[in-house]
Amino acid sequence: MAYLEIKDLEKHFVKKSGGMLSSRAETIKAVDGVSIEIQKGEILGLVGESGCGKSTLSRTLMQLIPPTSGAVILNGENVTALSHSEVRKRRLDFQMVFQDPYASLNPRMTVFSTIAEAVRQRHRGMKGAELEKKVVDLMSTVGLDASQMKRYPHEFSGGQRQRIAIARALAPEPKLIIADEPLSALDVSIQSQILNLLKDLQRDLGLTMIFISHDLGVVHYIADRIAVMYEGKIVEIGTAEEVFHNPQDEYTKRLLASIPKLKRD
Repeated sequence: MAYLEIKDLEKHFVKKSGGMLSSRAETIKAVDGVSIEIQKGEILGLVGESGCGKSTLSRTLMQLIPPTSGAVILNGENVTALSHSEVRKRRLDFQMVFQDPYASLNPRMTVFSTIAEAVRQRHRGMKGAELEKKVVDLMSTVGLDASQMKRYPHEFSGGQRQRIAIARALAPEPKLIIADEPLSALDVSIQSQILNLLKDLQRDLGLTMIFISHDLGVVHYIADRIAVMYEGKIVEIGTAEEVFHNPQDEYTKRLLASIPKLKRD
């Protein structure tokens, strides 16, 4: 059994068209019949240009927005059939790392408070020295110095803030991480550090991961398999090597052609 099964998932939005006085409506199929199986411990790279439906798919998987139809089955349980309160409890097992770390962190909370709050989602009774040790361990895991735990998000660089966001995502001890464009708000010099951190965490903690990006080259580096998304549909899926070196779909070929090539003298 796959650890995560996405079955015929659809998310449609209805948009009025033709002006304010018009009753006409247009259906936008942001996610249009997506079916994917992801094995435990696998990194699936989801790639496609902006507007193809990647972020909508990720938020639907997280149950942040309800699907129009279809199912998301996590470790044998259909989470789309759960109540809101049941989803909140189940969400401990699947966490998300967002694109903009500054926007995703509460500016009024210290690093310690941010991570400790997430730890207590799983361990409600944890406090004192035990809780502090847990926060220190998580900071160390993502490459942060424990001496910084009393600082606020604005006192960190973009890369450090993304490390804080990753530590917060790890704090409830999830089995699945959805990383939605986690590099795009960072300087190029920092992107490879965060990419390697995520790869190391997947290996060391046995995480299952969906890594979302518009950059096929980045996805090829980190992913075991790649799914290519275009206009709400998965148009190609295969191993990272197959998709990168022997693409079958014309859209995938265009994505590959758009990767900058180093000029040789």
